[in-house]
Amino acid sequence: MEGGVSKADRTEFTECWRTSWKTPYIMRLSLSAGIGGLLFGYDTGVISGALLYIRDDFPSVDKKTWLQETIVSMAVAGAIIGAAVGGWMNDRFGRKKAILVADFLFFVGAIVMAMAPTPWVIIIGRIFVGLGVGMASMTAPLYISEASPARIRGALVSTNGLLITGGQFLSYLINLAFTKAPGTWRWMLGVAGVPAVVQFVLMLSLPESPRWLYRKNKIDEATAILERIYPSPDHVKEELEALRQSVETEKADEASLGDGSIFMKVRNAWGNDVVRRGLYAGITVQVAQQFVGINTVMYYSPTIVQLAGFASNKTALALSLITSGLNAVGSIVSMLFVDRYGRRRMMLISMIGIIVCLIVLSIMFFAAAAHAPTISRYESTHFGGNSTCSSYVAAPDASSWNCMSCLKASSDCAFCANGDNKYHPGACLSATKEIKTACKAQHRMWYTNGCPSKFGILAVLLLGLYIISYSPGMGTVPWIVNSEIYPLRYRGIGGGMAAVSNWCSNLVVSESFLSLTEALGSAGTFLLFAGFSFIGLIAIFWLVPETKGLPIEEVEKMLEKGFNPIKKKKMKSSENGGSA
Repeated sequence: MEGGVSKADRTEFTECWRTSWKTPYIMRLSLSAGIGGLLFGYDTGVISGALLYIRDDFPSVDKKTWLQETIVSMAVAGAIIGAAVGGWMNDRFGRKKAILVADFLFFVGAIVMAMAPTPWVIIIGRIFVGLGVGMASMTAPLYISEASPARIRGALVSTNGLLITGGQFLSYLINLAFTKAPGTWRWMLGVAGVPAVVQFVLMLSLPESPRWLYRKNKIDEATAILERIYPSPDHVKEELEALRQSVETEKADEASLGDGSIFMKVRNAWGNDVVRRGLYAGITVQVAQQFVGINTVMYYSPTIVQLAGFASNKTALALSLITSGLNAVGSIVSMLFVDRYGRRRMMLISMIGIIVCLIVLSIMFFAAAAHAPTISRYESTHFGGNSTCSSYVAAPDASSWNCMSCLKASSDCAFCANGDNKYHPGACLSATKEIKTACKAQHRMWYTNGCPSKFGILAVLLLGLYIISYSPGMGTVPWIVNSEIYPLRYRGIGGGMAAVSNWCSNLVVSESFLSLTEALGSAGTFLLFAGFSFIGLIAIFWLVPETKGLPIEEVEKMLEKGFNPIKKKKMKSSENGGSA
């Protein structure tokens, strides 16, 4: 899944390095907590490559797309629960204990998956890891934010966001490293247990969040920690005073919201005009972030590369590394430009780029399917009569079949490419291990997802362009918008509702992608996402205001009046005309 990155300008990053060099304790504290972000990114990325080899080991997974989708998406389902439990645990037991519990869940999940004898045990392990991901996604940025000097807080929290995309990139590298190792996917999934143990050990030697301690009236302990973070007694006094004011304001805000249940607080939020308009904007950008299809690329990118015509698992993983690297680069670009060009403009430009890429990708996949190699009856009986796919044998129009017809006919069918030229007519065979081995023994390529295609490399380049369009805008900006759009006293409940909408949308997309490619084909699926993206573009244009550089009070006033982009443009043009 995509994580949030708090805004920080270049001056803040320079100050961050200077302060960390003078006080290494701050960097140790932030990086130790930031391993949670690395684990978050690693786990969302590693399944994309591991799934290729899980399918090889378990024929039931290879033939049932819903089982593949469940293996991928159960981590997202676990994350939804983990985020909810993590919020409660953060408040009740503290940030440090929540991170330790997340590490324990990561470790248990990694070991369960690595030793899984059946697909259902992998799914159980994925749920455990998902619980850890959900808790880490909430707790790591919070801990870093509360245990960092105010002047470099944004830069350090942004570092956590970079570690998420860095973890995704690392997962692709590790997937590639274990392609020849015995147990392949078991190593890929099991390695996640190592950083979890490292973080667990490091966190044992680190303190609790000073803000949480102050809130629990453990003022002496909070002061002792602040003395290690800030170099001078004056800074410590200033931070203690800021903590006192912040905690008092927070308690007053909580009292104004009432002590009712979470459902009562949600109802009150929707009943407030300003908050409701903020939620329209916040939830819109979070749902749009998922329905552009980004996590289908992050979870299934090697599979998508195979759909584009690259049969080799290793080649698919190597090409997928490009998308992950571009995603990490895009996060850096966003941090450099979001305060210059504004949140709204970056999202609108991002959405236009995404729609164009998805439409062209759809056309590319349609052309690849139309020009797929034909099926030769001679080639199909070359390995013996019993090796030919039964669906091909029984088809009345078998003479018009091509590779794509063969793969779509049944999950029991596979395409064995021509030995002289993979673009020449090939064989439609039964998808068994024995026949796959016989096909490869003759130095032929074996296809179960996509077909040999001259358009394959163009599809991979378009995936790269899609990531470049997505990452600087829709990748990071929705999280920034949600940190700015709500009145202060509703920020927790508003941000929580938007985050839940993000996770739920992620679950829907990741659980349905492969089924959609089966039902609509790759071209139809990407065209569907282009349609969703167009709806998202319209919704963002009408519902999401610009919050760049606006104080909280100004955002409230703007939402109180109601946001109208057409009216706002007319007002700007009349102001410019008047000044002229």
